[in-house]
Amino acid sequence: MSDRVLNFRFDKETPERLDKFLVGLLQEFSRSRIQGLIANGHVDVNGLAAKKAGQALESGSTVTVRIPPTMPTDLVAEEIPLDIVFENDDLLVVNKPAGMVVHPAAGHPSGTLVNAVLGYDPDLEGIGGEERPGVVHRLDKATSGLILLAKNERAHRWLQDQFRLRKVDKTYLALVDGKPPTPSGRVEAYIGRDPKQRKKMAIVSESKGRESISEYKTVEEFRKHTLLEFHPLTGRTHQIRLHCAFLKCPIVGDEVYGRKNSTVEIGRHFLHAYRLKIVLPNEKEPRQFDAPLPEELERVLDNLRS
Repeated sequence: MSDRVLNFRFDKETPERLDKFLVGLLQEFSRSRIQGLIANGHVDVNGLAAKKAGQALESGSTVTVRIPPTMPTDLVAEEIPLDIVFENDDLLVVNKPAGMVVHPAAGHPSGTLVNAVLGYDPDLEGIGGEERPGVVHRLDKATSGLILLAKNERAHRWLQDQFRLRKVDKTYLALVDGKPPTPSGRVEAYIGRDPKQRKKMAIVSESKGRESISEYKTVEEFRKHTLLEFHPLTGRTHQIRLHCAFLKCPIVGDEVYGRKNSTVEIGRHFLHAYRLKIVLPNEKEPRQFDAPLPEELERVLDNLRS
């Protein structure tokens, strides 16, 4: 397959950055993808290779973009059953089971959600990047629930923007040990790498972390546990798990941030992404998707109620 060649002319009186100009024209690509095309010599300005993404365009400049075909990856398509909640031409909404890693990485070369999705729809290969095709956001391995995957570059960029601009309403259910200081509240803290254990995250000082915000409310109280509904307003790694530990009520079954000995027989941590509300590409009103609690988590609640 040959490169797709696109030609444009810049006619504005005021100079503009090259990458900004192309972002407005190539709406199927993210700014980072366009910057990558420029850095790899796929963009010419007035017949010469663009020097940098921030190169200023003058009125009358011609811009040529050569978009290389999507290259095959080493990712293996696998026939793994998927619980598809919703699908259209732009995206998939999948209810991920606990125990499934989202994308291949060290120690998890196969059996991931990406492998399963490629088995379901091979055309997703290369969407949004070769390593994590279609992936817009993540869920931890032991967390179950709703996750979005883009089916084309335009949808991938749209969905990424929705998450970046905090326009996605995400709702999680978490069973915690004990109870939070107040029945409902808001947690604001900075999250960064644990200075002592680099594979873990931790609540750190402002200078060493990134802002994280969650709101929560009590759904049901038990003798020694509480079922909480969490609304993360940011998307930091292990955010809800860390916020629960910060509130002195760690998530039941959390082997990293929770109690050493689980207070409930569960085999995973009790965290489930049960609702997503988002405006989809080419739509104006948000859609809501729901995934009921998995049977193993419902059994835990039934046992606590009995």
